Amino acid sequence: MADAKPGLVIGYNGVHPFSKVDLTDRSSVQELLRTLLDPLEPFFSPLKSRVRCPGATAVRFDQTASEVEGICRPLWGLACLLAGGGEYHGTQWWIDGIRAGTDPDSPEYWGYPRDNDQRMVEMCPLGYALAVAPVIWDSLTARERENVENWLGNSINEKNMPNTNWLWFRVFANLGLKKNGGKFSQDRLDADIEHLNTFYRGGGWSNDGPEGIHQMDYYSSSFAIHFLQLLYAKLAGEDEPERAAEFKKRAQECALDLVHYYDKEGRSIPFGRSVGYRFAMVSFWGAIAYAGIELPAPLTWGMVKGIVLRHFRWWQTQHDMWSSGGTLTIGYSYPNMYMAENYNSPGSPYWACLAFICLAVPETHPFWTSKEEDPWEVIPKVKALQQPGHIMSNLGGHCMLLSSGQACSYPMKGTHSKYGGFAYSSAYAYSVPPGLFTLEQYALASQLGLSDDGGEYWKTRRLSESRLNTRDGSPVLISLWSPFPDVKIKTYLLPPTEAAPNWHLRVHHILAGREVMTADGAFAISNQRTPDGRYLDPYDATRCEGTSPKLIGNYDLSTPEAWASGSQGAFAVSKGAVGIRALEPEGVGRTATLVNADPNSNLVESRTTIPTLQHTIKKGEAVWYVSAIYAKPSADGVAKESYLDGWDSPPTIPRWLKEELWVVT
Repeated sequence: MADAKPGLVIGYNGVHPFSKVDLTDRSSVQELLRTLLDPLEPFFSPLKSRVRCPGATAVRFDQTASEVEGICRPLWGLACLLAGGGEYHGTQWWIDGIRAGTDPDSPEYWGYPRDNDQRMVEMCPLGYALAVAPVIWDSLTARERENVENWLGNSINEKNMPNTNWLWFRVFANLGLKKNGGKFSQDRLDADIEHLNTFYRGGGWSNDGPEGIHQMDYYSSSFAIHFLQLLYAKLAGEDEPERAAEFKKRAQECALDLVHYYDKEGRSIPFGRSVGYRFAMVSFWGAIAYAGIELPAPLTWGMVKGIVLRHFRWWQTQHDMWSSGGTLTIGYSYPNMYMAENYNSPGSPYWACLAFICLAVPETHPFWTSKEEDPWEVIPKVKALQQPGHIMSNLGGHCMLLSSGQACSYPMKGTHSKYGGFAYSSAYAYSVPPGLFTLEQYALASQLGLSDDGGEYWKTRRLSESRLNTRDGSPVLISLWSPFPDVKIKTYLLPPTEAAPNWHLRVHHILAGREVMTADGAFAISNQRTPDGRYLDPYDATRCEGTSPKLIGNYDLSTPEAWASGSQGAFAVSKGAVGIRALEPEGVGRTATLVNADPNSNLVESRTTIPTLQHTIKKGEAVWYVSAIYAKPSADGVAKESYLDGWDSPPTIPRWLKEELWVVT
């Protein structure tokens, strides 16, 4: 590594240039991208083929591949900028880096990929860049082009790849060469797309894998599958009109589902893995403009533009996501290794640059010329999504999904919290466990945990069988799951209603073959009081802040003031209000408290508390729990005095549910 060059340093009171851009039009988004690329300069290797972002953390692949990520992932942004006619003063860094990285005689050679090699992922942004930014290929000599052909095409076409969205990466490696007259494999390209088509499930949705896996997260939309289908439709559409038309049709159908994942504040619902890619969660919307799709009614280009720009603006308010050198960190709203996957290297977060596909959209397109609009007044307030198995809600000041049945194809770190939670909110992000002892470490936000050892270890829902039902005209999610072989649980999830917009219902029928403790958690909320950032005090109606019952420290769990009856429930008020109440008969005996979650467990708030209902079920017992979960987020125009307006009016239990639980009274 060469002597470090001077670069951006964010000090005690520093604000990243990313947050200072006034986002109004295409040129301002171009400037936003430059604030991401500029801080990378000091971290390039001498020959520019690698970028070693700050953070000496290891991943499941080798260090060279990690540094290849560092140079290739920002290419998504640079390529989109160049494709749209924009300029960047550091473009030559990437050209030089590609030249050195693909040269077998260079000391900075990237190395041929092995089977299932991470290098294959980074071939995708390189292939796209070659396809849309002619300056790269045109800058190479005949020998250098041959090196690129050998590294990008020949090597990947001979290797095994994971049976997932990765197959699209090989498609784009070949497409980038094809667009420049290089050596590529049309047979491999066609075979990969045909196999990827077997992931299609209907309604516009593709699964991230073959039969037997139910995983439809942002990889199905913005991170990979839909996004790359749309880029392919744009770049190969003239040669393959039928294939392009099918990909566009899928996006039109899926758009009417995906619009429910974004709220008025610009936030997306964090759900699933790799959410450390941050603003890539809106790349689908720029891609539909790039691909020249006609929007399905009632969506307009003003709505699409509003989703994207509001999302960027929300991230501009997240000042802690940067390293001191100005690069993106592993994490979400702040650096967080607890949430990281084993494939998140320091350069990994730059997959976020997918969001800048909008810069490849001409400035005359209505995406740019339209006035920003809101879609939330014209789309359904509650909608069941059949393929992902979600019920979406845009009631109560945030967008939320109720989820059943999804799981990653392997038990990654925190997979139960990333996929197995009951509810995911744009305002109250999910939490991951920073440890494996006690409720404080498990941080069971929107999860039901069960312990058979007195509360040290807890098990939650990870794998389940689920189905979407309709009862009295409203969608209901039902899942069957077993945290222990002899403990059987049936869970019902009911969305908010117009009459009770800040509540959703969670109902469990539990057959216990062993004695188990239970903990049913609400959303996690910031555990910091306004004056000084200390933990929340008991609720003070004059300040509209605090908890009920009293929040007690991690090691004092027997204080009477820390507990209330289940029907009284528990709530916390800081950035809005969250809470949970038991609606089943008092005889069940659940109690309410606040769990002081370990720091850095939540994706957005580093210090949180979780209102929780607790109980012990004896061996051989069968019980019904009916939990009402409250959430009213803070927002501009929402008075603090109104945060608890709905707390004393929990939703009524629907008649059909009473008939399943008890005799109607």
